[in-house]
Amino acid sequence: MFTDNEQNLQIKMENLFKSTCGSWQNCTESTIRDFLEQCQQNNIDSQYCMSWVEQNKTQIPDWQAVSATSLEWINQHSSTGSPFNE
Repeated sequence: MFTDNEQNLQIKMENLFKSTCGSWQNCTESTIRDFLEQCQQNNIDSQYCMSWVEQNKTQIPDWQAVSATSLEWINQHSSTGSPFNE
């Protein structure tokens, strides 16, 4: 069960997806970058957003390319994606 805050975050994220990608079928390398940028600007964790998108990967026509693009974007824009140096 979602808390009110989590539910608001989910709704906000879904609205960002609708405004950038439109639908799962229109989710492309370009629109997924726009979506992740919008999530970041709205202080929504990009990995959380991609976890949600990945739950619907069977509906995304070129999932492999979208997934690779999103991983690359997350690595470039998040501290958790930074390479670890020993």
